[in-house]
Amino acid sequence: MKKSFQDLITNNATPVLVDFYADWCGPCKMMTPVISELASELNDKIKVIKIDVDRNQAVAQKYRVQGIPTFILFHKGAVLWRKSGAMSLMDFKNQIESVLPSN
Repeated sequence: MKKSFQDLITNNATPVLVDFYADWCGPCKMMTPVISELASELNDKIKVIKIDVDRNQAVAQKYRVQGIPTFILFHKGAVLWRKSGAMSLMDFKNQIESVLPSN
């Protein structure tokens, strides 16, 4: 059964990093390998999902995504962190780790 976006960000014990992107977006394409590496390095701490803003406009509007790429880290439905634009893997990882809940 396919989970809804709301289910994914609310009913998940693990924080969920959402990558709001578009296929035509150059900076989004630049971030693809960074996101893949981040997901690999933090695979026990976060879950990563990608949302195409062109195919999911209602979700993008709900979370006021105005520029892409936009990244939002959710934990149990609450926004822990958000950032728009490209960044290095080290900056991205440091920012995410600084807001992760301690277990």
